[in-house]
Amino acid sequence: MSSSAFPPVSLREIVQEVAGLLKERKETISVAETAAGGLISATLLSYPGASGYYKGGLTLYTLESRIAFAGWTQDTIKSYSGPTPEIVAGLAEHTRSKLGSTYTISESGTAGPTGGTTRNRTPGYVALAVSSEKGTVTREVETGLGTDREQNMVRFAVEGLKLVRDVIKGEGKL
Repeated sequence: MSSSAFPPVSLREIVQEVAGLLKERKETISVAETAAGGLISATLLSYPGASGYYKGGLTLYTLESRIAFAGWTQDTIKSYSGPTPEIVAGLAEHTRSKLGSTYTISESGTAGPTGGTTRNRTPGYVALAVSSEKGTVTREVETGLGTDREQNMVRFAVEGLKLVRDVIKGEGKL
């Protein structure tokens, strides 16, 4: 075990489980993340043997990146109301279709310190999705960490990897 501070302990524990399952099953993963800022991809890549299961990832933080890489159209933009299960399901499905992975994890949320007044714009809210050939599973999480941007980002990544684990193990709701 590395003595490095990266990934944080909470991410290190879940990535060992997810990477182990992917390697054991000879399956692959890709990532489409926003508010986690690349932490999910970096965590997956920190585990030895990542080249065998990691197909690629996108950090779709801006509108421009979503138009360029996530297939967003003017209709998507017009109806956008912040991070929602539907938004992340679309990001996951689009990315999985382009990269051909077994699973794609996607997240979008409000890390803070600022936010809005609706639930999905409150710091600590994240919408998650995992797309696979069996369908797409979504989950919403409120971290309870308030406006702590860094801790929310780490928690978003942890919760995303937990959802991947649950889907791989057949425990995610389809």
